[in-house]
Amino acid sequence: MFAELGWADTRIGEISLRRRREPTTRTEVYEVKLGDEYLMSSMFTVAEEELARLGLAAWRDGPCDVVVGGLGLGYTAHTVLADDRVRSLVVVEALAPVIDWHREGLIPGGRELTTDPRAVMLNGDFFALLRDGDGFDPADPERLFDAILVDIDHSPVNVLDPTHADLYTPAGLARVGARLRPGGVFGLWSDDPPDDSFLTVLRECFATAAAHVVTFPNPLTGSRSANTVYVATVPRG
Repeated sequence: MFAELGWADTRIGEISLRRRREPTTRTEVYEVKLGDEYLMSSMFTVAEEELARLGLAAWRDGPCDVVVGGLGLGYTAHTVLADDRVRSLVVVEALAPVIDWHREGLIPGGRELTTDPRAVMLNGDFFALLRDGDGFDPADPERLFDAILVDIDHSPVNVLDPTHADLYTPAGLARVGARLRPGGVFGLWSDDPPDDSFLTVLRECFATAAAHVVTFPNPLTGSRSANTVYVATVPRG
């Protein structure tokens, strides 16, 4: 009924990977927790997958190079790689144990993801790499990408670490835009409803910006739940 598959002490606290039998759906569920807080669950993956689909749908120029900020259980990254236009993917994950759990096959599809020749797992702080100008390719710090998709914080106002907050400011969003090629896409997952204030800032920093409400069935409540996916693009040049 329950097994703890992995545990590690990290700079942001104790994280654990567990597998359990969910009595409501009678299925196996994989979860990652930070202390007593749930970070991700395989019960709710629709919006993580839609982050990839909606983000890449906004890219219309053929082959693309993609960055995913936050590996989690891998659903966004898997969906990115399912798009035939994707020629390379860099997944930036701050917590090395999460990458290890995928490589060791403790998470379904983990080995497939980490051995895909298009994919690179980069152990690093997405926010610091962006802020410090180190970029997302150690071999080419100036490299630009066609899409940057981020699923790390709960929302622009509910962040996992105070150092993340500057991403959601005009200066932080400008740094994202500077890493994108003409016509490039920034996508962001949020657990909260659309935030008009954040959407205003997005529209000030990007050529286009929209908030998509993604709904999905919630077997725990017997109703539907919703997340938000923000999609913004830089000018096409």
